[in-house]
Amino acid sequence: MKVLGVKEQTLMDHGAVSEDTAREMAAGARSLLGTDTAIAVTGIAGPGGAVPGKPVGLVYIAVADGPRIVVSRNVFEGGRDDVRRSTVSTSLELLEELLRGLL
Repeated sequence: MKVLGVKEQTLMDHGAVSEDTAREMAAGARSLLGTDTAIAVTGIAGPGGAVPGKPVGLVYIAVADGPRIVVSRNVFEGGRDDVRRSTVSTSLELLEELLRGLL
């Protein structure tokens, strides 16, 4: 909340692992760093941390390019390292698609 400017109400209403939180994180990162683009991720890599409706492997990836922010909901398979690798790979693919104008 303090660093990226995620609203407390967003966390209360949707939780840390949500589309809304990822969107606010990406916007906050872009603003804080003064960059044209930013990527933010929030999720449950496991092995624990799952709650009803939010399984292990659930990851929201937000890519910001100026005022435009695209958020992807993903449920990755495998263990913690697999989820993390898939998150990085998918994040970079989304950024490339956004920069190429494909999103």
